Amino acid sequence: MGRERESPNQQQQVSYTVEELVAVNPYNPDILPDLENYVNEQVSSQTYSLDANLCLLRLYQFEPERMSLQIIVRILVKALMALPASDFNLCLFLIPERVVWCSNLCQLFFVRQQMEEQIKTLIVLSHYLETARFRQFWDEAAKYRSILEVVPGFEQAIQSHAIHVLSLTYQRVPRPILAEAINIEGLSLDKFLEYHVANSGWVLEKGQGRTQLIALPSNEFNHPELKKNTADSVPLDHVTKIFPVLG
Repeated sequence: MGRERESPNQQQQVSYTVEELVAVNPYNPDILPDLENYVNEQVSSQTYSLDANLCLLRLYQFEPERMSLQIIVRILVKALMALPASDFNLCLFLIPERVVWCSNLCQLFFVRQQMEEQIKTLIVLSHYLETARFRQFWDEAAKYRSILEVVPGFEQAIQSHAIHVLSLTYQRVPRPILAEAINIEGLSLDKFLEYHVANSGWVLEKGQGRTQLIALPSNEFNHPELKKNTADSVPLDHVTKIFPVLG
């Protein structure tokens, strides 16, 4: 018989227990297996806990012989999905230089080399995203699907980040630029646009020639006039306090 699925209440209880362990005694090595299981749970349930993952990486620093390459890669991929937050760099700084200790030096070299290659790949991908080089990102990511596709929702999270970056820059983004940033073209892009027109306030407009423009919702970055300049304003109560002094 198959394994019985946990009810939502049970899953919530497990999550709560792990978060409680992290809060009460984050440097207890006995909670390391629970934290590793929690990483896998975050992957399968498409949830995320930066605090728990940072706690696990700190424990790996103290006990590098127990470190799991698979778990570390999954933590970094989940952190990459949290952009524009700085979670990826926070996690990266906690990865210990010593990878794994074993008696077989050839095996040690292989494990270290494998880990360095995968982490280097994720660092390159992070750099492309942070510098808005989306075409290079998607081209590089296509070479490492075995690392990225293990974590459900990765592609959608990066697409959301790309849209966020475009919304800071463009009032009206040309369709080719959007297509390149989110790596969607043709009929799939048409359906993508239809969804966001209906749910995100996007408006399709006709540009010069045959170029289609997508008008994005206004914000203080793509419409600077919406940004309130608090530095140049003085509260009224401060002004009234000056009057007696001037008199």
